[in-house]
Amino acid sequence: MSSIEEINAFATKYGIKNANLIKTGALVNGEWIVDNSEVFSVEDPANGEHLINVTNTKIEVIEQGIKDSQIAFKKFLKESTGRQRGRILRKFYDLMLENFDDLAIICTIENGKSLADSKGEITYASSFFEWFSEEAPRIYADNIPSATASKRIITSKQPIGVVGILTPWNFPSAMITRKLGAAFAAGCSTVIKPATETPLSALALGYLAQEAGFPKGMLSMFPVDQERTKEVGKLFCESPIIKKISFTGSTGVGKLLMTQSAQTLKKLSFELGGNAPFIVFEDADVDVAVKAALGCKLRQSGQTCICANRLYIHEDVYDEFSTKLTKEVSKYVLGHGLDPNTTHGPLIHERAVQKVESHIDDAISKGAEILLGGKKAPHLGPNFHDLTILGNVPKDALVNKDETFGPLVPLIKFKTEEEVLELANDTEYGLAGYFFSKNYSRIFRVGEQLNCGMIGANTGALGEASLPFGGIGWSGFGREGSKYGIDDYTVIKSIVIDGI
Repeated sequence: MSSIEEINAFATKYGIKNANLIKTGALVNGEWIVDNSEVFSVEDPANGEHLINVTNTKIEVIEQGIKDSQIAFKKFLKESTGRQRGRILRKFYDLMLENFDDLAIICTIENGKSLADSKGEITYASSFFEWFSEEAPRIYADNIPSATASKRIITSKQPIGVVGILTPWNFPSAMITRKLGAAFAAGCSTVIKPATETPLSALALGYLAQEAGFPKGMLSMFPVDQERTKEVGKLFCESPIIKKISFTGSTGVGKLLMTQSAQTLKKLSFELGGNAPFIVFEDADVDVAVKAALGCKLRQSGQTCICANRLYIHEDVYDEFSTKLTKEVSKYVLGHGLDPNTTHGPLIHERAVQKVESHIDDAISKGAEILLGGKKAPHLGPNFHDLTILGNVPKDALVNKDETFGPLVPLIKFKTEEEVLELANDTEYGLAGYFFSKNYSRIFRVGEQLNCGMIGANTGALGEASLPFGGIGWSGFGREGSKYGIDDYTVIKSIVIDGI
């Protein structure tokens, strides 16, 4: 296990000013538990090098942490007000900004994304604490008129209880804050299992939560290795203490968690897989569409849940779009995320690289052509792959059905609005979608017909705290952020009063 000297050396090596942010144990009932007997290695995806060892939290410790969380919730329910919770969240927000650069560096070294991308994530992540600090005092309910003159119906929204949070590696800070902010604003306690690949960002937030004034037991974090992850997920789902699960990850895992939660009938909110269409109509501003594609397709080397996966380009503007896009992408620089010249870092692991390769090979075998890239970049590190653009991708290519989650831009021609809507909606997934047109009738028409929970019209940027974030179909259910975000962490109670 990492000693204080090792942690300080780690912080010095990467220019992290606040070494207190580097935590390698589990946060349980307000205490950091560092266990030397079982650890797992956190590695830099850019070069495969070992970064630091983190405690592989034992199941019995997690079970006790869940029990402690229930005790903390019951105590906090009696003592806290929305205004008080809002002040703590606001302090959390301020602390994230004070430690902004350090948090971004931690994110980059364990996730691989460029430092610019990491700074964008910390800005996004912290915004949820600001947002929900303002929402916490405003959890309103209703006084409902009764059909009986002597009766009154009064409703209230109450926190659901202990919440289990399961988060992915691609946004190791934001996927926690988006859930934690809403849960705490409602008055819930939380137990969090961060992604095995990126525990350091999560644990740094655990430290800042304590500094912000989170009461002990209201936030616990259990880092575990890949093998123990499935066991912890099952434990969360089957625990009678945990009343809600919030999960971001693959659809396959979401289905498994839903099945495991059936016996305890938990409240669930899932943000699952995507297969986002990106449509450029003949009347679009091509320059606007190209700029949007650069961000929403290749951000973090294509490893975001709302990345454009299928780019449908009208045949009248196809040549212009493909030429301009290829020119811009060719300017990007692959490299280690901490290199100031780097625009795009590695993929998270070898399996991700293999999936990109399989989608490229499939498309080429069916007639697609390589406009840019197309190969792995092992000279940079084991998990690097070229930013790749494929032209004339056929409609039966695998990438039309399967989310790549990597730096592959497939360009697919279409002729009519009816045709492209049929193609775009030919999927079980419905997280995000994008389209570009100057025709406002079309904007309303297509916006209403795309089967997606979130749609960008003439924009590729969707993420902000005020957006109800979530999908439909196999992309999950529930909404995070926005004025609706707290609802998933509350239950409505009604009191009927007679004799008035």
